[in-house]
Amino acid sequence: MASAESRRMGNGGSVGGAFQPYLDSLRQELQQRDPTLLSIVVALLAVLLTLVFWKFIRSRRSSQRAVLLVGLCDSGKTLLFVRLLTGLYRDTQTSITDSSALYRVNNTRGASLTLIDLPGHESLRLQFLERFKASARAVVFVVDSAAFQREVKDVAEFLYQVLIDSMSLKNTPSFLIACNKQDITMAKSAKLIQQQLEKELNTLRVTRSAAPSTLDSSSTAPVQLGKKGKEFEFSQLPLKVEFLECSAKGGRGDAGSADIRDLEKWLAKIA
Repeated sequence: MASAESRRMGNGGSVGGAFQPYLDSLRQELQQRDPTLLSIVVALLAVLLTLVFWKFIRSRRSSQRAVLLVGLCDSGKTLLFVRLLTGLYRDTQTSITDSSALYRVNNTRGASLTLIDLPGHESLRLQFLERFKASARAVVFVVDSAAFQREVKDVAEFLYQVLIDSMSLKNTPSFLIACNKQDITMAKSAKLIQQQLEKELNTLRVTRSAAPSTLDSSSTAPVQLGKKGKEFEFSQLPLKVEFLECSAKGGRGDAGSADIRDLEKWLAKIA
């Protein structure tokens, strides 16, 4: 985060540098007339440049309106995508490309986000994540709570990469792990899923750091997941990772109403 801040400050410095010859010329002219007037003019110019700089930074942030829905195949991403947009149930199939649509959040500001459903197939998911991650305002990592016990290692592997990529961005996105399919009897709770993921990510962190090469070979300083020498916890990350439970399908079969209210509230909060 510090390096990103330094770069942003560096950009601000270059803006000021472009005006420096003009400021020097103006200062010399005003010094010959009225020193008090010089102070006032310089102060006003400084305020003006500061406002321009901060408007530039804020516009970059506001341009990031994408919410990426990511996760393994059959985690329920696409049905969540459809439910959020239409409120309706629809039969879905494994995606091989992305789907996107404008989503108007339920808040007083009337803001909107772009939901992007990314493929979960192992051969495609990292490729699509790389394509869209720079535009991400938020990442919703969807977990199949009913199949979690047998998929925990695969979930952790993909989550590890998504977290590393998110932490390397200039503006780190909001991050949510949506524990889906809570309507199924064998579904694991969000608390249990968090605890097991922390254990798996701790193991992955150790094995990856011991490996002769990293996943991102172009990086000279790989991002560290968590605190060195301590058991991994999500609270150690520079971005806040939140958990919630949801159900895109509902508890009464295809016609049942979905339980996605907490997800809708979270989207309204980060919009």
